[in-house]
Amino acid sequence: MNLSLYGIAIICLVFSYYKNKQKTMKALKKAWKAFENLLPQLLGVIVLVGIMLAIFHTEMISKVIGAESGWYGTLIAGIIGSVTLIPGFVAFPTAALLLKNGAGYVQIGAFVSTLMMVGLMTLPVEIKYFGKKLSIIRNMIAFIFSFVVALIIGKVVTGTWL
Repeated sequence: MNLSLYGIAIICLVFSYYKNKQKTMKALKKAWKAFENLLPQLLGVIVLVGIMLAIFHTEMISKVIGAESGWYGTLIAGIIGSVTLIPGFVAFPTAALLLKNGAGYVQIGAFVSTLMMVGLMTLPVEIKYFGKKLSIIRNMIAFIFSFVVALIIGKVVTGTWL
């Protein structure tokens, strides 16, 4: 699947280059610049996750946010996701690594959902633009909804609610 997507991208790039060399080169330069800007953040998160996986062995991850951790693990995963600031393109590979190392689907569902929808680290900026009341209400609703999402993921993937 990945190779076919790479192939399609290369074909489209060649076609674009054929149609307009200047625009294609300008787009490639912009893409490279965006990649350079994201690279430090991406590498930082990858190193951090690697260190965490080295320190916290599979049994510990399973105990804290594994499938058997129940509501306790789901709540911990939700809280961690709420206070962590990780971009989406890093969150999903991180979730996959955690799943491979013993985390449960419901717990990872709560982690990723809160990571994407709840922003305690960005709350001051949100308050500045939307006001304190609306920002707090939005984050509270997003936090609660993240657990609904986690439960649905659990039901779909494992056949149980938790």
